[in-house]
Amino acid sequence: MALILFNKPYGVLCQFSDERTGPPRPTLAAYIDRPGFYPAGRLDLDSEGLLLLTDDGRLQARIADPRFKMPKTYLVQVEGDPDGATLAALRRGVRLKDGLTLPAQVERIDAPPLWPRDPPVRFRKSVPDCWLSLTIREGRNRQVRRMTAALGHPTLRLVRWRIGDWTLNGIAQGQWREAAAEQGRVRPGAQ
Repeated sequence: MALILFNKPYGVLCQFSDERTGPPRPTLAAYIDRPGFYPAGRLDLDSEGLLLLTDDGRLQARIADPRFKMPKTYLVQVEGDPDGATLAALRRGVRLKDGLTLPAQVERIDAPPLWPRDPPVRFRKSVPDCWLSLTIREGRNRQVRRMTAALGHPTLRLVRWRIGDWTLNGIAQGQWREAAAEQGRVRPGAQ
């Protein structure tokens, strides 16, 4: 059983081929040449950061399955300046079209020392932005983006930094390394 920690760049698909017609988009195949590895979960085309890949189906399911409530921490640049009530709403759970989210852990942070994004995030002098560290324990489609938008603070940049105990520490954008699979295991129902 092996595990790869990959720092996925913006604009890269979380799959090894692009089945759509039209101009090809970058895929994992441009970065990872290990046969038999598959993503454990997903990360949207316009999101960056930690993607786990494994050659073990049981581990893949354990990481990706919402029943295990594995915490995922994101560094989120949002439009505007969220106040205490907005942060409290994230901590209680946000009502989305598909129901109430589980409570998130959230705190305002200084701008993290991240790699430059290509293309860069749009900058507007008249609209402030803010960085948050946001941890969720479920994985709905585009959940973090939907949560911040529902509270009036659209996400400008989204970087997944941590899944369980695995982090991006020391992994440059577009690079990967192997890690111990046992490091981030979570038991069913663990909080």
